[in-house]
Parts: sequence; C-alpha cells; structure tokens
Amino acid sequence: MSEPGIEKRLNEPGQEKTLAEQAPSSYECRACGYVYEPAKGDNQGNIAPGTLFTDLPESWRCPVCGVPTSQFIDIGATGAPSGFAENLNYGFGVNRMTPGQKNLLIFGALGLGFLFFLSLYGLH
Repeated sequence: MSEPGIEKRLNEPGQEKTLAEQAPSSYECRACGYVYEPAKGDNQGNIAPGTLFTDLPESWRCPVCGVPTSQFIDIGATGAPSGFAENLNYGFGVNRMTPGQKNLLIFGALGLGFLFFLSLYGLH
C-alpha cells in the first residue's frame, strides 16, 4: 500500500520532467569532439542502437581517437523536444521542434528580415 498523499506529491508542478530531461543523454569526447548518441549506437564498435553510454563495455573506446569512456562528458539529450509531452499538440508545430531547430527558425527568420530590409535600399 502506498503512502497517503504520494500521488498528490508526484503530480505537483516541478515534479514533472520535460521530454529532453527524459531522453537518454549524449556524451562528447573531450579529445576529438565525437558525440556518442545512444539512439545511433556505434557501428564500428558493434554497439547496438539504443545502448546507453553507462551500459557500454569497459573495453569500448572512442571510434575516432581511441580514448576511454572516462574522457567523455555528458552534453544532455540531443534531438528531443524541450517541452512537456502534453504541450506538444499546441501551437503551429513549434512545440515539437528541438532546440536546434527552433534556433534555426528564429535566426533564419531574423536574417531573412534583415535581407528584406536591405533590399528596400534598392527601391527608388
């Protein structure tokens, strides 16, 4: 039997995790910049897709430069939306975008607006 009020504490704001926080972390090699993504695995090292970095064998080395797993740092989840699951269907599809895609959309629109602004100088 569970504690009274445990369901209430689990559903309080601040207890939920975003999709990016729930997704498995990627790790970057500090020596060469190679990024191990669990969703892709490592074909050269015969590591199946879906294998977490913490589940890699001790003998696994960076496929680019050969350093051990101790030389990798956690860079967080890549390719996961940064919002909560219940909010993904709101808006114009922006909630399903990854942070990198949102940056591209924002700065691309700013650059395009700047080009349009500069094109006004061509009008006489």
